[in-house]
Amino acid sequence: MGGLPSPAEAQDIWTSIWYQEAHQSTALEGNTLVLEQVEALLAQGLAVGNKELREYMEVSGYAKAATWVYTQALEPSEWVSGALLTMTEVRHVHELALGPAWGVAPHPSATAEERPGSFRRHDIQSFPGGMTPPSWVEVESSMTDWLKSLSRVTKEENPIESLAAAHAAFERIHPFLDGNGRAGRLVLNLVLIRLGYPPVIIYKRDRTKYLRSLRRADEGDPGPLGELIARAITDNLYRFVVPAVAGPNRLVPIAALSTKDRSVVSLRAAIERGRLRAQKGPDGQWRSTRAWVDEYLASKHQRRQ
Repeated sequence: MGGLPSPAEAQDIWTSIWYQEAHQSTALEGNTLVLEQVEALLAQGLAVGNKELREYMEVSGYAKAATWVYTQALEPSEWVSGALLTMTEVRHVHELALGPAWGVAPHPSATAEERPGSFRRHDIQSFPGGMTPPSWVEVESSMTDWLKSLSRVTKEENPIESLAAAHAAFERIHPFLDGNGRAGRLVLNLVLIRLGYPPVIIYKRDRTKYLRSLRRADEGDPGPLGELIARAITDNLYRFVVPAVAGPNRLVPIAALSTKDRSVVSLRAAIERGRLRAQKGPDGQWRSTRAWVDEYLASKHQRRQ
């Protein structure tokens, strides 16, 4: 596993990643919920704002699929066959992610055989870059070959670049009628966590770079996409590693400063009230220090006396 802590051991960090992944990955596909609305939906079941029901269901479905991915990768169940990834798992991830939204707003061109978890039975038009996915009759065999290619990833000297190439290949196959981007990123994270890496989050602000990198990979150069994925791995790895090695005055994500008795939500509320000193980074994440948190807790104790 590579030493990643389980959700039980680092619940707040995993939860923070879960919120961000559900938000950013759906936002890449046009979902308009902001992070605060995503957190309210996933933490409290509250549909805050005046959005279409489909958008809430998109986030809810993605979050359910991400939960399954994290759990299955860290604590394997009877699904595991010894392979790095199976066809059943790919289909299941897609069904979890797309099912809720499909229930209220199914794809207008879908046949009864193209429900979530089932491969498309339509041909797909060429992408903007000119690449055309295979005909629907070739999807099953293309996916079988793709899964076989994954078995070689662990033997590569540069597995991240190989995984980037595999991610791009999945998107080229476009096995489903809809939701291929979300399913592809979820499947990528399932494989990454199984290999001992943290899951990656592709941020909405990097959408253009991400799509450009996918096109470069389609042309035979997975390097830029591999670099994007590697940076995303590093960002989340810091969430797990930094708390253990950071000094008291080092800025770290507030998820890294939370505890069982001091949640991320309460820390963010203290920041918004001006009680806890913090800085907001270009990624939209609040960062504070252990020293500032101790200062806040001491002042909070004094106010209660």
